[in-house]
Amino acid sequence: MSGPRVMVLCGRSPRHLHLANRLCACAEVCAVVHEAPTQWTREKLLRNLRPAVAGRKAWRWLRDRRRYSGNPEARFFFGEAAPALARPELAHEVPSVSDPALLALAERLAPELICVFGTSLIRGPLLERYPLINLHGGLSPEYRGADCTFWALHNGEPEQVGCTLHFIDQGIDTGRLIAHVSPEVRPDDDELTLFWRGVRDSAEVYCEALARWRAGTLSGTVQPGRGRLYQVRDRSWRAERALARRLARAPLPALPARVRWFEAAAPSEQ
Repeated sequence: MSGPRVMVLCGRSPRHLHLANRLCACAEVCAVVHEAPTQWTREKLLRNLRPAVAGRKAWRWLRDRRRYSGNPEARFFFGEAAPALARPELAHEVPSVSDPALLALAERLAPELICVFGTSLIRGPLLERYPLINLHGGLSPEYRGADCTFWALHNGEPEQVGCTLHFIDQGIDTGRLIAHVSPEVRPDDDELTLFWRGVRDSAEVYCEALARWRAGTLSGTVQPGRGRLYQVRDRSWRAERALARRLARAPLPALPARVRWFEAAAPSEQ
């Protein structure tokens, strides 16, 4: 394998498994680590039982149950095959990315680089001891945080739909930029299709980024400002209705797929 020795930290959804499989094909992956299901504490349970919080969570559960009926994400990434990790022998599980067991695993396997997609925030010794690259589902810095494809469409900026590869620092999606990956936009697209297409395109760019890392040419550049941080709670039913009305009034413009690489001196486009 010509790529660098990497550890992958990712979720379990079909999109996460697709990315992990692409990285396994283009790099020497020593482990694919998943976070275990959320551990419920008394404090977390009481917080989630507050009427406002419980109402938001119930509404999101019903919305996603409808949107994901029939498992369209699995079909998008795996066709008729069942979503699965191509290298199941590499799979590990930890309670969270902050758990000491993850740091111990990294120290034992000694990756050159840690590749991240779809985990909780990483803090502490892991971040201090290893370089980490993250795939974020928005174009940083303008769109940081959660549901960035939704917010780009909601704000009438389909040209801002895309994903960012960046180095991880102490902030939320604020690390040095590596690449912006903007998927093709078609008039009949919806939020999920655009997001999944962005992830699929980004998996190929991720492999190219690892090749550049191995060649010593992946430096990135400091983000030009803080942009805006979107949080899960910002996505209300009113915002959902506003986007639905916008898409009903006019189709999305047709836009080509684009990849923008960032270097230390200046950004370049291809």
